[in-house]
Amino acid sequence: MATPKKSRGAGAQSKPGRALGLIVIIMVALVGGMFASGTFTPRLGIDLAGGTSITLEAKNEPGKPNAINKTNMDTAADIINRRVNGMGVSEAEVQTQGKSNIIVNIPRGTNEKQAREQVGTTAQLYFRPVLTMAAGQPAGKGDKSATPSPSASTGDKATDKSTGSDKATDKSTVTPSPSATTQGRAVTDSLKADATPSASAKTGEDPKATPSASTDPATAALQKKFMQLDCTDKAARTKINEGAKSTDPIIACGQSQGQWQKYVLGPSEVGGKDVKKSQATINQQNGQWVVNMEFTSNGSKKFAATTSKLKSQQSPMNQFAIVLDGDVVSAPSVSSTLSQNAEISGSFTQESAQDLANVLSYGALPLTFHEQSVTSVTAALGGEQLDAGLIAGAIGLALVIIYLVVYYRGLSIVALASLLTSGILTYTLMTLLGPAIGFALNLPAVCGAIVAIGITADSFIVYFERIRDEIREGRSVRPAVERAWPRARRTILVSDFVSFLAAAVLYIVTVGKVQGFAFTLGLTTLLDVVVVFLFTKPLMTLLARTKFFTGGHKWSGLDPKRLGVQPPLRRTRRATRPVDPKEA
Repeated sequence: MATPKKSRGAGAQSKPGRALGLIVIIMVALVGGMFASGTFTPRLGIDLAGGTSITLEAKNEPGKPNAINKTNMDTAADIINRRVNGMGVSEAEVQTQGKSNIIVNIPRGTNEKQAREQVGTTAQLYFRPVLTMAAGQPAGKGDKSATPSPSASTGDKATDKSTGSDKATDKSTVTPSPSATTQGRAVTDSLKADATPSASAKTGEDPKATPSASTDPATAALQKKFMQLDCTDKAARTKINEGAKSTDPIIACGQSQGQWQKYVLGPSEVGGKDVKKSQATINQQNGQWVVNMEFTSNGSKKFAATTSKLKSQQSPMNQFAIVLDGDVVSAPSVSSTLSQNAEISGSFTQESAQDLANVLSYGALPLTFHEQSVTSVTAALGGEQLDAGLIAGAIGLALVIIYLVVYYRGLSIVALASLLTSGILTYTLMTLLGPAIGFALNLPAVCGAIVAIGITADSFIVYFERIRDEIREGRSVRPAVERAWPRARRTILVSDFVSFLAAAVLYIVTVGKVQGFAFTLGLTTLLDVVVVFLFTKPLMTLLARTKFFTGGHKWSGLDPKRLGVQPPLRRTRRATRPVDPKEA
C-alpha cells in the first residue's frame, strides 16, 4: 500500500508543467478569441457608457376599461425585460413608473434600434383566413391600374415541420374565384357577400373599382375601408382596426417582394397563446431564414382543423394570414392539413427572424404601449463614479501587494503571478461575454471584480499558512508543499463554494444592476478555483525545487528560523537513518 502512495506523490510533484501548460493554452485561446471577434474591451452598462431611455405609456383599449392595472403593468415590464435583457446581465433596465408608464434604459453599444423594436412590439399573434386581397396602394394613387401585378403575390408556403415536407405552394391571385361563395367557415354572414365576386369581377373589371352590392352597413363600411386603405400610410394601417377583437373580421397590410398588399381577413381561430415555442432557423431547401413554431396540444388541434378547412378552397381563400400586431407577416396557402408544427416564411433576415422568434417565445404584452418619449442618457456621473471605484480598487490592490511582500516575502511572487493570471482570465472573459451573451460591465459589476481580489488573495493565504504549519512541524520545504495541499484544497473549495452559492442566490432573487454584481462575483469565484488548481499549486511545486526556497532563505518566506522551527529538521534525521537493504 505504501508504494502506490509514494508513486502518486512523486507523480504529483514531477508533472506540474502539465497544469501550467493547460492554463497557458486557456489564456492564449481567450486572447485569440478577442482578436478573432475584434472586441478588446468589455461592453459597458448604461451607467458607464450612456445610452437611450425610452418611456412607454399604456393605452386603454376598447372593451377593456380596467386593463391598465398593477398586475398587467408588472407583467408587461417583466416580458419587456426578458426580451431586451436576455440573461439579465446586458444592463437594459426596465421599471414601471406611476400607473401607466414603463421606463426602459438601453445601454450604448447594443443594437438600440433592434431593442426599441422589441420594446414596442406587443406581439399579438393571430392566424386568420384570407377572404380577399389586393394591391396595397389604392387605385389612382401613383398607379394607373388597380389590378396588382403578379409580383405582388405572397410567395410564401405553409410547411408541415413534423414531416419536413412542403404541403402547399403559393398560387394566390387577387380576384376571388367563383367558388369563393362556398367559403364561410370562419366569417360572419354579413361578410360572406364580400367574398362573392361582383359582376365586374366576373367580366374582368377591377373588383376595387366596382364594389359588390351589400345592404349590411357593417359589411359596406368594411369594404369601403378596404378599398380606400393605403398601406404605405403607417398611421392609416395603425388606425384601421382600432377596437377590433380577435373574433371580428379585419383589414390588414403586409409586404411581399418589396410591395404592399392588403387583405380582408376572417376571425381568428388560432392565437399566439397556442404557440408553445418558436425558433429562428435556416430553411435547408432554399437557404432563407424562417421562424419555426411548435403549437401546444390544444393549439395543434385548432391549427389542424383550420388548415383542413382551408385546403379545399380556391386561391386566395385557401390562404391563412399570420398577423403580428395587426400586420401580415406571411400569408401562405394550404393544400393539405398541417399538424403540430408550422413555419413562418417570408423576406426575413437573420435579425428579423430572431426578433420575431424572440417576441413569440416570451409571449404577448397584456397591454398596448406607445413611445411617449425617447431621450439620450449621458455617462458623466457614472464615469466619475467609475474613476473613484478604480482608484479605490488600485489602493486596495496596492495594500494587498504590500502586505504579501512584507509578510510572505518570496511567496509573494506566487501570489502576484496568480493575481495577474486571474486578472487576465477575468478581463478576457468579460470582453468575450459582451458579444456572446450581452454581458455589460456596470458599477456593481466592477465592485464584484474588486471584491474578487480579496477572495483570490484569501486562497493563497490559506495555502501558504498550511505550508508554514508543515514546516513548523519539522518537515522540509518540498514535502511541506505537497502535504499542505490536500488540507488547503478542502478549505479553499469550501470557501469558494459558499461565495459562489451566495452569488447564485443573489443573481436569482434580484434584478437589474445587482445581477451584474452577482454575476461578476460568481464568475471570479469560479476563476479562483481554476487559478489555484492550475497555476498556484503547480507554480509552488516548481519553486519548492529551487535552492532559494529549499535552503530556507530569509527572504523566501519559508525560513525555518523565522517560523520558530528548532533544528534539526526531519530531513536531517532521515539522512542518518540506516539504509534498507531492499532500497539499495
